[in-house]
Amino acid sequence: MAPAYAQEDDSADEARFEAVVVEGRRVSQTDLAIGQDEASNTVAVTRKELLSAPSGISGLKMLESLPGFNVQTDGALGLYEFGNSVTVRAFNLQQIGFVLDGVPMGRSDAFGGSPIFRYVDNENLGSVVASPGAGDVSLPSYASLGPIVSYNTIAPSDEAGGMLSYTLGDDDLQRTFVKLETGDINGFSAYISRSKTDSDLWRGPGTIDREHIEGKMRYEFDADTFVTASYVSNDFFDYDSPSNSRAGFEAVGTDYGYSETLPEGCISPVSVDFNNDGVINDADYVPLQTGSCTGYYQDRVNIRQDSLYALNFESDLVEGLSTKATLYYEDKDGFGVSPDGYDNTLSRYQDQVDVGLDVTHPRGVQYGFSGVGGTRKGAVLGFEWELANHTIEAGGWYEEDEYHRTQKRLNNADGSADGAVLFDEVAYYRRDYVSVRDTMQYYLKDTISLMEDRLNVEVGAKLLDIDYSLDGYRDYADYAIRVDTPGGGDTLPGYGPQSVSASYTSDLLPNVGAVYDLSDTDQVFASFSMNYALPRGADDIFSTATSFVAPAPDAEESTNYEIGLRTNRATFNGAVAAFYTSFDNRLVTGNVINPATLQPESFSVNAGSTTAYGVEVSGVWQPEMFDRKLYGDVNLTYNNATNDDAFLGNPSGSLLADSPEWIFSGGVTWEPTEWFVGNLSTKYTGDRYADFREAADSPGNKMEGYFLWSAYADIGGPNNFGLPENVSLRVNVDNIFDEDTLAFTFTTTSGGNAFFRPLNPRTVQATLTVAF
Repeated sequence: MAPAYAQEDDSADEARFEAVVVEGRRVSQTDLAIGQDEASNTVAVTRKELLSAPSGISGLKMLESLPGFNVQTDGALGLYEFGNSVTVRAFNLQQIGFVLDGVPMGRSDAFGGSPIFRYVDNENLGSVVASPGAGDVSLPSYASLGPIVSYNTIAPSDEAGGMLSYTLGDDDLQRTFVKLETGDINGFSAYISRSKTDSDLWRGPGTIDREHIEGKMRYEFDADTFVTASYVSNDFFDYDSPSNSRAGFEAVGTDYGYSETLPEGCISPVSVDFNNDGVINDADYVPLQTGSCTGYYQDRVNIRQDSLYALNFESDLVEGLSTKATLYYEDKDGFGVSPDGYDNTLSRYQDQVDVGLDVTHPRGVQYGFSGVGGTRKGAVLGFEWELANHTIEAGGWYEEDEYHRTQKRLNNADGSADGAVLFDEVAYYRRDYVSVRDTMQYYLKDTISLMEDRLNVEVGAKLLDIDYSLDGYRDYADYAIRVDTPGGGDTLPGYGPQSVSASYTSDLLPNVGAVYDLSDTDQVFASFSMNYALPRGADDIFSTATSFVAPAPDAEESTNYEIGLRTNRATFNGAVAAFYTSFDNRLVTGNVINPATLQPESFSVNAGSTTAYGVEVSGVWQPEMFDRKLYGDVNLTYNNATNDDAFLGNPSGSLLADSPEWIFSGGVTWEPTEWFVGNLSTKYTGDRYADFREAADSPGNKMEGYFLWSAYADIGGPNNFGLPENVSLRVNVDNIFDEDTLAFTFTTTSGGNAFFRPLNPRTVQATLTVAF
């Protein structure tokens, strides 16, 4: 079989899962997949599903196989960081909490955040478990308004060995994955893995380069006490690809990208009093790059270097009392580059030179530097006490998240986009600030077992306390202020570096749920929860440069209700859940087009309240009539999410942007022998809107529903034709029928034309894996 056999005994964590009922190489651990014994609708991507996905796929993209999740990414692997969007029920990516082996992942922002896809390789994951409406109170997050997604990596194997895989695919994709295991050495075990992904962008010039390292050490003192230390390093580099309006893509095609070469004729000599000496001489004639030269691909890159260190400890302190503790430290560094045209730069330069800032006259198209970096450190501590028919859990979480943001425009040699960057020539400054989030969370939960364990009632609550501060230069007006006067215009000194702060403390947030066993195979469940989160886009909001301290935005709050039924039988498992969510102080994302880059820049707007209700259905059927060699899986979601209040000219009652009412996914898997498995699957994303108007007067913002078909074939394992059982070959095909549509959107609040990203064309890859 495929890589799953290489990891057949690799997870001590898997040993605690209940027995599999419906079983196959595509769908396994079905009690985990349907959330057996959970009081809320809890769904999962299991290990063998993860290992059948395309090699190198983003960990975020795996959520698209779960009910309720509308996931849109750029490219078949979903690695482009500015082309990701997720919606589920009333929530989007920035309102979902992510946890990796007990470590909260913080914000999902590409700028300064800790998006989960930087920290996982599928080969090392045991499961991805999602609660779309009401995550457990013990899970730490200041971003979650209900949804929590936990990524759980496997433990080191008891056996020494490893695996090696090599992938080739379209767009010159090459990926290697190497993993080495020590095996169990007197209670100590460890592994280290490295993956290297290189690919061209699927449209336009440019490449993707990702080097990812994961390591884990584990020492077991006894059956109930162990400590693990883990390390993740992610080094990522890629080029940008442009978004466009619907009309723009219709004019140039969905494969349109930035220019591969620097256009001819865009550089001409211009006289500039470069030395500010009042005399124009030969030295003051500089090449000036203008206009179309801002479309050159070499001037648009993203670089990220992130590391995460974690230490986990679990132990039974005394009989009936156990503890878990997690310490973590994250270091983030990187920058992005986008060009700035001469005319825009000249205006900003003139403002700042007029107030005496040390800036240099622009030479042409500027190097637009945006630096991101910082550290995140924290601790999570929890206790569990079993007392009679009660299981009492209590604990807390502390984190300090420090983020440093800089923006400035630098000259290039000869004013050319491919000239050397002149780091000592700053044409103008925009931002230089540090924001800090200090977070404390406390929780208490009691699970009461009643009616001979047939009924379990959970009563819990949490409290979230966040202190936010921002210090430094927030935006242009902190450097220089342009004012209109009857005579034309003047420039005044800016406000200077500023300090702004806000504190957010929730009321006690209840979380109540119950699970009742109707029989050995069937359960009903229900839950109620209230949630509270730091406003999304806090840095964008607090970095607005004004002469006064603007009122801090209200925290976002939600209330979630669920009721459902799940069943786990010999040939069928499934779950159905109905939900209702109310959401106050919802911050939504709008976008304006930056005149220098002609690409969207986001901002946040308080849209008031939101209501969402719907039904999520999921199931797997493995009928006896096919000797359990053929089985199907299906997920169906109806989600009606609307804004209750009018805002910025957007009427109340319209569907939320990028929120389809209908989502369907399903597949058929065939396993005729031990050495072959094949799968054909599809996902339907229903009609949705790029704006908050759902109106006939903005037809360019409606996104038509579409089906996306994918398939894979996996050959490997026990066979009678001489192939070594430790060798496997998997072929994945994405977008089989070459569907051409606009899949990702930057939402707009203005009713104007939104910007989009297209779906990638049909993409094929093949992966050869050897286990040893």
